[in-house]
Amino acid sequence: MEQRRIEGKSHWYHETQSSTYPQKVLPLVPEAAHVDDSFLLDLALPDDALSPFESWLTPARKLALTLFPAHENLNQMHTFSAYERMSTALTVAQVYGVQRLCNHYAARLTPLPGPDSSRESNHRLAQITQYARQLASSPAVIDERDRQHLEAVGLTTSDNILMNQIIGFVGFQARTVALFQAWSGHPLRRIPGLDIQQFAQASSFSATNTTWHAAPFPIEKYLPHDENTARAYPDELQALVPLLIHAPVILDLLTTLISSARRSAVSVQAFSLAALMTSRINGSVACFNEQAHTANELVDVIALLRLDERELQRWEQRHPVERATLQAVQWLTRAPDRFSAALLTPLFDQGLSSEQAINLLTWSGLCGWLNRLKIALGETC
Repeated sequence: MEQRRIEGKSHWYHETQSSTYPQKVLPLVPEAAHVDDSFLLDLALPDDALSPFESWLTPARKLALTLFPAHENLNQMHTFSAYERMSTALTVAQVYGVQRLCNHYAARLTPLPGPDSSRESNHRLAQITQYARQLASSPAVIDERDRQHLEAVGLTTSDNILMNQIIGFVGFQARTVALFQAWSGHPLRRIPGLDIQQFAQASSFSATNTTWHAAPFPIEKYLPHDENTARAYPDELQALVPLLIHAPVILDLLTTLISSARRSAVSVQAFSLAALMTSRINGSVACFNEQAHTANELVDVIALLRLDERELQRWEQRHPVERATLQAVQWLTRAPDRFSAALLTPLFDQGLSSEQAINLLTWSGLCGWLNRLKIALGETC
């Protein structure tokens, strides 16, 4: 299948239908495909500024190379092509509107050979694109029906796991790039017409004792007993391991990323607050309740977060310390393309160093990835 480009339109946006075009189409910024830093995409920052974050930047860069390899071997259980990987990444980048990512993934997608122009191929790519857009922009709407639609167009369990990891990773990448751009004083460059992500409905958060269980995917790869005990997975991943093991290299890098991101001088309470806020916005009741059961010092805030967004806004006006964290996390989660240095200043005014503030907000971006994995790969009841 060929991409359809329309002259005069932004080359970032792609469609799933096949058509011919008389001229050779080039990406809007072709040089954006070639970067030395696979994660920050050659964002201009001095090495000494990034050195405090190398512990988690290193696995993040390795994940970028693993998720988007130069060559891949497809087989019966792994049918998610390079074109589908890059198309999914571009779809997510478009949702978040961070131009550096849009340029990069558009430039990498353009030269790739697409699938054939059959109705089945068009339908498959349309389903993948719709799913990626929904999980990126409104994760709480994803349910069993969406998983069935993906299975109906031929995605295997391994394909599904990989696609959800790509969606989560690009969302994390978009927020990290937006955060570093704000820290370095880059001017905002927004794509017009993008909506801000809305808070998930409050009604589902009234259930305080819920259980998450994996969706009934056909299991194609089992975790051997000795492998299961050889590595200690973070609490956030424990329930997901039987599914994520379908991509073991990605699972190991994500484990390292989570462990490294939490090794900082940020307080446990601040980390919990960021995780709770992110989960509440994205609609991950499972992640929210897991945090709520251990964050005993945040009982009042937890009760408020279970309510309507307006209740939280009123509470924030009376609690400026917590407000600084909640506002920064909220805007980075809901609209990374609008995240600016003005949202970092209140954190610095509260006494956080640049390193602490960036590690805290990076953690919130990582929580968004985990929220989407829980929503996409299972149910909470």
